Amino acid sequence: MERLGDLNMAILTVSREFGSGGQEIGQAVASLNGYEYIDKQKIMSDISRAGHKWEEWSRELDESRPSIWERFDWSFRGFGALIQSVILEYAARDNVVIMGRGGNWVLKGVPHALRIHVVAPMEVRVERIMARDAVDMATARWLAEKTDRERSGFCNALYGGRWDDPSEYDMVFDTGVQPIEDVVSIVRELLVARERRNTPQARKSLEMKAAAGRIKAGLLTNPRLFIPTLDADYDGSHIVLEGIIHNPREHDKVEREARKLAGDLPILCRLHYRG
Repeated sequence: MERLGDLNMAILTVSREFGSGGQEIGQAVASLNGYEYIDKQKIMSDISRAGHKWEEWSRELDESRPSIWERFDWSFRGFGALIQSVILEYAARDNVVIMGRGGNWVLKGVPHALRIHVVAPMEVRVERIMARDAVDMATARWLAEKTDRERSGFCNALYGGRWDDPSEYDMVFDTGVQPIEDVVSIVRELLVARERRNTPQARKSLEMKAAAGRIKAGLLTNPRLFIPTLDADYDGSHIVLEGIIHNPREHDKVEREARKLAGDLPILCRLHYRG
């Protein structure tokens, strides 16, 4: 089933328990479908282009379990916005496999995105980790539990959802029951249906969402601005910024910078003052 020549293609996001085979599934689908494979290293490399400090912070913050203070820290909010912006930029190209980083939340509602979560019983994962990483059983179990905790804590801090909640995904696969090669075949068939949803309207909406993500990241990583809360999305006609700022002077600064980042794109700023 060759998809490389198709004009309208789909997007796959893969969330996975450590050692479940999710990485192998993502790599296989990308190779067989001619999709670009976007993993942690690629996303972190792109974030580093925002500046050396973001490269350093990305090493410290990625998939950690941030404290309550870090969740409200300027660097964590900026880092989160950069991750979302990079994911949206790649997704706007379609024909991509996006591994982890909460891609399922970022692309929720995108009709040609298939969002999967891959799990397996702990004993199955331990055996795979032992074989893959040449570690003993205790170390393999520790790695699985530690990585799952960190991924769960990071996603909850950034997106406010539960990483292991099946309702956050289109499909959940258990590779303790289904062989990895069978999951790859099923996912490829599901992507064919998703490709048919890749309409001009869907692409335009995703392109505008990506623009909204760039603007949000630009604002939240600007050291001259302090915005406690900011969301950016596309409502079908405008990029809409909603957030909390402190006073009218800050409102003017944020709106000027937002319009500079937006260029000719239609934008609405719905910023509220903190009482």
